[in-house]
Amino acid sequence: MRRTIVRQIIMELLLTVITIALFAGYAVLIIYYRQCWQQIPDYQLTKRFDEYGQRITNQSNTTKITIIIPARNEEQHIGRCLHSIIQQTYPAELFEVIVVDDHSTDNTAVIVQSFAKRNIHCIFLKNFVTAHLNSYKKKAIEIAIAQSTGDLIVTTDADCFMNNNWLQTIASFYETYKPAFIAAPVAINCGNRFLAIFQALDFMTLQGITGASVYKKIHSMCNGANLAYEKIAFNEVSGFKGIDNIASGDDMLLMHKIYQRYPDRVLYLKSREAIVQTQPMDSWKNFFNQRIRWASKADKYDDK
Repeated sequence: MRRTIVRQIIMELLLTVITIALFAGYAVLIIYYRQCWQQIPDYQLTKRFDEYGQRITNQSNTTKITIIIPARNEEQHIGRCLHSIIQQTYPAELFEVIVVDDHSTDNTAVIVQSFAKRNIHCIFLKNFVTAHLNSYKKKAIEIAIAQSTGDLIVTTDADCFMNNNWLQTIASFYETYKPAFIAAPVAINCGNRFLAIFQALDFMTLQGITGASVYKKIHSMCNGANLAYEKIAFNEVSGFKGIDNIASGDDMLLMHKIYQRYPDRVLYLKSREAIVQTQPMDSWKNFFNQRIRWASKADKYDDK
């Protein structure tokens, strides 16, 4: 009896020591990430004001950009997303938008087509794909890039929206530093619900880790809701070839491929103007399914 009690006490002490050690290690890691995040320079557009007091930029941009948005049954969100894009301060003649309708059964395509006069194109994935795929999103992006006229590819999601200087900031950053791949910030557009607030805080931490890890070149992280990469770099690494059999990973797996080829040309754009707002998951079940989906590709990375 006494031996059993002693054994239980030893086990409890051992578990306590392990827990404290893990917590301490985690705390040190988070503090390190925070310090790295603070070292990232804030990128700001060169600004001036017109005679009406409105802020305008004084850069003369030359980069042709293609924005790609894969969409499936997004009639509730796609209108707001496209409206925020047509409000961009970036010259309209220097960017195009390609929305790839991924077998939607709602009015997604109809809404997109109503923006046709704004240089926003809708293509249908079903016209290009006849066989079953593991990743329809990767195929959608690949098809859109093949039809694009831009030198810089920018991807976002149909449930996102941006401020007016989003594209201008990305283009300015690209023209200043000439990166092959840009990871940019994403934030949760949360309300008063606990679930949404929890996701916003959790996502904020992930963004801090993303920026810190890319800046220090510790490992590669990004989010497909706000990415930019050179079309030529995408083609040079053969796009999604070799990772097209994985259901997700159109962002981080591609980033890792480009990082392996251009380790010094993968950058993080730290700027309030470049933030993309996205919607939170509407239930705990969907939230956990999202994280399980993200974790499912962990063993596919060469960088463990």
